Amino acid sequence: MEDFHVVVAIDFGTVDSGFAFAHKESPEKSETYNACDSLGAKALVEFQEDAESSDDDDNNQLSRPVELFKLHLLNLKDEDKPWLPPELDYKQAIKDYLTEMRKLVQERLSSRWSSIKFPNQVKIPPHTIRIMRECAYKAGLLNELNSNNLEFITEPEAAALHCLSVVKEHNLKPGDSFCVVDCGDGTVDITIHKLLEKNGLGEITERISYPCGSTFLDKEFLKFIGEKVGMHALSNFKKNHYKQIQYLVQEFFCRKIKFDFNGKQSEWKTIKLNLMKYCSSLQEYVTGDRTTEMENAEWIIKIDFTSVKEMFDPVVNKILELISDQLKASKENCSAMFLVGGFAESAYLLNKVKDSFRFQVKEICVPTLPITAVVRGGLHYGLNLNTVKTRVLKWTFGIEAAREWISGKDKKKRRSPDGLIYTFECLAKRGSQVDVNRPFSKIFNPVRANQKAVAFKIFYTPNVGGKFCDDPGMKYIKTLHINIPDIHLGRDRPINFELTFGQLECKASAYNNRTGKLYKEIYFDMEE
Repeated sequence: MEDFHVVVAIDFGTVDSGFAFAHKESPEKSETYNACDSLGAKALVEFQEDAESSDDDDNNQLSRPVELFKLHLLNLKDEDKPWLPPELDYKQAIKDYLTEMRKLVQERLSSRWSSIKFPNQVKIPPHTIRIMRECAYKAGLLNELNSNNLEFITEPEAAALHCLSVVKEHNLKPGDSFCVVDCGDGTVDITIHKLLEKNGLGEITERISYPCGSTFLDKEFLKFIGEKVGMHALSNFKKNHYKQIQYLVQEFFCRKIKFDFNGKQSEWKTIKLNLMKYCSSLQEYVTGDRTTEMENAEWIIKIDFTSVKEMFDPVVNKILELISDQLKASKENCSAMFLVGGFAESAYLLNKVKDSFRFQVKEICVPTLPITAVVRGGLHYGLNLNTVKTRVLKWTFGIEAAREWISGKDKKKRRSPDGLIYTFECLAKRGSQVDVNRPFSKIFNPVRANQKAVAFKIFYTPNVGGKFCDDPGMKYIKTLHINIPDIHLGRDRPINFELTFGQLECKASAYNNRTGKLYKEIYFDMEE
């Protein structure tokens, strides 16, 4: 690893992003910044100013901001992916985003330590690792694509590391388990961890990630408006006047409802929404009976308690379902639950979680600074890389193995032209709790006595079992090619093949089992 002096943690969020940094010689003096991307939040502020001045010259796609592009990293259906202009690839959007982030980080570091050379002396621990590494390199965060100065950690693990700073307040001790519910803007990530000796962290359940963050509340709010003015009218209005839609969501829904609603009917007062104040051009798109109804109401919509609750419940109930699934998956009692992320500040969400799980989890709370939990945890990880001790595999890993086809035992269609059958040889099963950097290995011999090379084709699957590499759900990762020139030994040339699981990257290695000499090793992303 290159010599570094400063650790910078970047939380690449769906809506907002942040970063924190600290000098490794004085890690307690860390600094944290909420770094909303200039392509996002800044643009929306400008849109609000335009909307307030009733500027309607926004009825084309060129004036629409690029938002939520991080969700393109998820395995979503095309119709569920956020809009992007045809000429913009999501990787380019991420690269541009990180370029702006790099400029801001560099500015802050230079003002703090003028002698620090960026990125040479800076270590950056920021879904798909390969894509993020490539984008970070193109954005100028790295000097080399495969630089060791870039580390990855999952958001749930980073959030859990931040929660380690508050476990003493809740009387947690080594051996106790705690659940972290990271409620972001786009996704909600849930894991259960065990507190180990010396503030070590162990993952004991397979992490769950689902797109049901706070931005989905915005969609429910717009759905409510669409039911009043007509969904077709709202869709056309949004297409042609995106500034006004964003102004409505940000200035009205977020400020007056989203973070104030606590689910207590006695404390809620019906709110009147004057659509002409926020969406002056909307009436042009409303037709038929809807026009008469809205004109009679003077374009004012009353939002009562039931309406708001119906906006929240589809999103909140999905989060409750995810939490329930995680608690059921854990074989250990959960001593505490921490809600972090921007949506964790929702009083309604916290109250619902407490009501639903108060008999299963003793302590349920929102720690200090929940919004910056991920970036602060990332900083902690960058300064203490050995903190995370165990992980739970999300996939079953193995290789394609060949052996002689056996008549009467194997299916005829599986027989290759050279008389072999190719099967899936499992090395590590999904759901296994593994020590970080612990190798899983098996001994293999060449199939033919005169074989001079071996190809280890690596596959993964969400299934715990698998017989063949063309089974449903099976996906190819990479191939490790090695040369084995000692053909005078025939098939008596044992090869030790290993898979070693790091934090988020995996190493495949092949050794000469006679001499212990390494043939070759390659790396791949566990999150691909």
